[in-house]
Amino acid sequence: MTPLWVAGVPSVGAPSVGPWPLSHGVSAAKTLWDNGFVALGLRDASRSAALDGVVLTFQVRAVLVSDRPPALRPVPQDAGLIRRPGEEPVRVQRLAAYAVVTSPRGVLLVQFSAATNAPGRWGPPGGGVDPGEEPQAALAREVVEETGQRVRITRPRGVVDRHWVGRAPDGRLEDFHAVGVVWDAVCDEPSAPHVHDVGGTTSHAAWVPAAQVAGLPLLDTWRDLLDQAAGSAFA
Repeated sequence: MTPLWVAGVPSVGAPSVGPWPLSHGVSAAKTLWDNGFVALGLRDASRSAALDGVVLTFQVRAVLVSDRPPALRPVPQDAGLIRRPGEEPVRVQRLAAYAVVTSPRGVLLVQFSAATNAPGRWGPPGGGVDPGEEPQAALAREVVEETGQRVRITRPRGVVDRHWVGRAPDGRLEDFHAVGVVWDAVCDEPSAPHVHDVGGTTSHAAWVPAAQVAGLPLLDTWRDLLDQAAGSAFA
């Protein structure tokens, strides 16, 4: 697993604050709040050799009396999950990189395969960041593997994270914390998408016209973000 850290930049030219370790199951916003800051937006996600991990850097401001802390989140379990007597889940924190990719053909989306816990649902292309890999390099690699498209990354969009208990494909019970860094990207030379990583987490890839994005069975994690992206890019 890649160690994750959270840092903040209070204002232009000001020294950064942090970094603080991103604990298992804790959001980046909650980590910043616990250290006296409110997250305003993601500025960067990059590997730090000194920390042997990846630092998520946010634009921040100091917490005000009128601010409300991030809501505590329940930890759901996979539907129908049965635990064996004495079985305890293994904690896993996984960093992934995703892209909201647009082109004149629409929004680039992938359909999740039966190897995931959301088969048939749709979301943006992307995947896990390997140890020692830069998140943007991982993103470019994953987009090619899942769709065959080469993209130009333009700006960071944000961080999404999910926390649940369920079984991995090999049957291991896991307490899983998925942290996803999301960038906006453009495909300057779009072509017919093709899944190269056959047998992986992606079963299909497609350019979806903006007006059709909301009608797809999107994974809940991505619905608001993709609806906003489709509306702003092709309004």
